[in-house]
Amino acid sequence: MTETKKDVLRPTDDEAIRLAKTLLRTARFGALAFLDPATGAPSVSRIAVATDHDGTSITLISTLAAHTGGLLADPRCSLLVGEPGKGDPLAYPRMTIACRAEKVAADAPQLERVRWRFLSRHSKSRLYSGFADFSFFRLVPLNASLNGGFGKAYALGAEQLLTNSPAIDAVAAMEPSVVEHMNKDHADAVSLYATHYGKASEPASGWEMTGIDAEGFDLVAGERCVRIFFDKPLQEAKQVRLALVEMAAAARALVSASRAHFRL
Repeated sequence: MTETKKDVLRPTDDEAIRLAKTLLRTARFGALAFLDPATGAPSVSRIAVATDHDGTSITLISTLAAHTGGLLADPRCSLLVGEPGKGDPLAYPRMTIACRAEKVAADAPQLERVRWRFLSRHSKSRLYSGFADFSFFRLVPLNASLNGGFGKAYALGAEQLLTNSPAIDAVAAMEPSVVEHMNKDHADAVSLYATHYGKASEPASGWEMTGIDAEGFDLVAGERCVRIFFDKPLQEAKQVRLALVEMAAAARALVSASRAHFRL
């Protein structure tokens, strides 16, 4: 009698996709697995990451790093994202993404966009981002394995990780000015987004927007990062302002109602 093997994977639902995209968008560092060109053996290195507008991970690495030579020799690689917290590290969500590494050429049209996105998340990298031996790479996802905690394993395709919207390029073009405007003139709204939509309890202030795309935006305060999603991906760049205004108004209304309730 043949024993039927139990499938450990759960059906990939909207909740799993949202968790996967959150891990991807909030990651500041990850473990990159690549093949050592000298030996053919797998090797792992810790790298700084951010995401392009479509959700593809991006990184800035030096030709002196072993993993750069590995990626140039064989673009197949994997990226592990998801940070542990207090207690059992294995109880925290993490995701391994099978990727194909693509070097962003010096004359590539998307170079400045990638540079801006990465440096917005890793400002200290400005010190060496212009050095001749440093290059940006896009780690294009092929598929992913998501572990959302004990007994919560999912398999995802690239289409479930990436953002699909006709507004991607238009939002990218306006991103620097929108982020600067929000941080300079609407810091109160940015903090409200973090505490209300991002459920961030600490800190209550000091949050800054580091990027906005057709599917949502990213906020940081020190080492903390939260991802805020729009109700649905934007289809036109002109929807950015409307979405931000409506979300701030809705959050303020709920905060006011809560305060009024406690005064009763």
